[in-house]
Amino acid sequence: MKKLNELLSGYESAVLGTLSENGYPFSSYAPFYYDGEVVYVFISNIATHAKNMQARPKASAFFVDDEVKTENIFARRRISLQCDVEMISKESERYTFVMDTFQAKFEGGTLGMLMGMKDFNLYALTPMYGEATFGFGEAYNIGGEKMNELVTRTGDSGHK
Repeated sequence: MKKLNELLSGYESAVLGTLSENGYPFSSYAPFYYDGEVVYVFISNIATHAKNMQARPKASAFFVDDEVKTENIFARRRISLQCDVEMISKESERYTFVMDTFQAKFEGGTLGMLMGMKDFNLYALTPMYGEATFGFGEAYNIGGEKMNELVTRTGDSGHK
């Protein structure tokens, strides 16, 4: 059975969907690290999606193939995860471990500089449900014990 980490390994950023205070959805993107169970994003408090997640700790993380590299625009590989959100304390061991791994993923990037900025925080997006589509007729729900496996769709949405 395919696992999400195999599928997400080709992506460096996720499109985040959050709910604003006026009730409208807001979309933006952020680089991410996925540990096999949780999607982590490191973003500034100034960012609208950070403010939204702090006030309403739910978000979607969307991963989609580049349309330029896709032969058929309607058959782009895509994964959508509906998640609960938690801000990770900078004093925790989890923060240190995740940020070390995150920094290794983006070696040579600006993450090291951003880590020293006080307005940046680490958020854990834990999938509650999701779906994956890999072209026409190849659709899956996200499931399994750790919400990290593809489960062939049987007609129900799998959404709770």
